Amino acid sequence: MSKITEITETKLWLEQVIIELNFCPFAKKEFVNQTIHYHVSAAEQLKPALVELLSQCHYLHQHPNIETSLLIYGQGFRDFNRFLDFVDAANALIDTEGYAGVFQIATFHPDYCFADANYDDASNYTNRAPYPTLHLLREQSLTRVLKVYKNPETIPETNIALANEKGAEYFKALLKNIKGNH
Repeated sequence: MSKITEITETKLWLEQVIIELNFCPFAKKEFVNQTIHYHVSAAEQLKPALVELLSQCHYLHQHPNIETSLLIYGQGFRDFNRFLDFVDAANALIDTEGYAGVFQIATFHPDYCFADANYDDASNYTNRAPYPTLHLLREQSLTRVLKVYKNPETIPETNIALANEKGAEYFKALLKNIKGNH
């Protein structure tokens, strides 16, 4: 699998799921303005992946014109529970390296499953992506957009309702199409 394929499929997922279904009302602007940095990682182990995460924090810090970074794990962290362990370590690293309050991590995974959901629930597709992915967000930007967005606390519930309305089969087909047609 090439880095180009992983980025292309991630961009298709952003367009067809995150933006078209409005799962993130703030994504379209950054996508259109090309202020999303895509980093494909070959890391399959925790320590190299954490080093890359820290590198992406430095990258964003040095490039204020880039709004956000997606760290796409093409080969690593395929097991969802192992991915969650990685996410815990990544959040701890953000804190220990002085990036708490600067960056925040959102998570996506092909097998994403909310703690209170069945694996096949459509609601899980609000966080399912073609690859295990960490979304590194600037907290200052997030705070700014949430201040002007009416009722931001309703976003997750709205997304879950739409996912349930569309159904799991809709999302399975959509993700299969994204992974098969690039």
